[in-house]
Amino acid sequence: MTTPGKLLGSGRTADIYEIDGAWVLRRDREGWGDAAAEAAVMTYVRRHGYPVPRVRPTGSRTELVLERLSGPTLLAALVEGRVDPAEAGALLAGLLRRLHALPGRDPADPGARVLHLDLHPDNVMLTPDGPRVIDWSNARDGHPGLDWGMSAVILGQVAVGSTGLAGPARALLGALLADPSRLTEEGLVEALRRRAENPTMSREETELLGAAGDLIRGVTQRA
Repeated sequence: MTTPGKLLGSGRTADIYEIDGAWVLRRDREGWGDAAAEAAVMTYVRRHGYPVPRVRPTGSRTELVLERLSGPTLLAALVEGRVDPAEAGALLAGLLRRLHALPGRDPADPGARVLHLDLHPDNVMLTPDGPRVIDWSNARDGHPGLDWGMSAVILGQVAVGSTGLAGPARALLGALLADPSRLTEEGLVEALRRRAENPTMSREETELLGAAGDLIRGVTQRA
């Protein structure tokens, strides 16, 4: 087990600790993920040129040592007005397309690709060297329509909610889905099902899924 320094931040299931100026430790509190599998997928996509942090192997299912990044998240930049929603949506779309252009890992399924399955503005860091995609704990191999569906549903839940981010999220969703052919109905249905079964979501968030699905279908029909 890695000895951490000070706590840098906390998410729904994990905490981030300082190690030194170059590395941080993410420690899972809940036991949902598999840090070794996450490190493997990050190493794979990085080897193929995808923008992710470097990782150091730990051999642990609950601890992941990552390159320490500087810069705000895309969400923070949105809130601060440094990036507009259309630009943010286009950036997410570009990152999804770039990920799905990488060679797949499953020789038995030529159409399968690495899927992030949680790509949203809080999982993109805007570093001086460009965007970096973080939090690969949900990553799996599969068909790209599901990845587009998951990103759309996450944004759609915010867009139909009552927070101050609802308006920007709606605009961001429109930019993400400017090319509707990349989102399939099958992928959307599966994304809605997976979100409904996500144990980290609140009841209020789950109750927004129906309206989010309706919004997404409306956006794709207008695109």
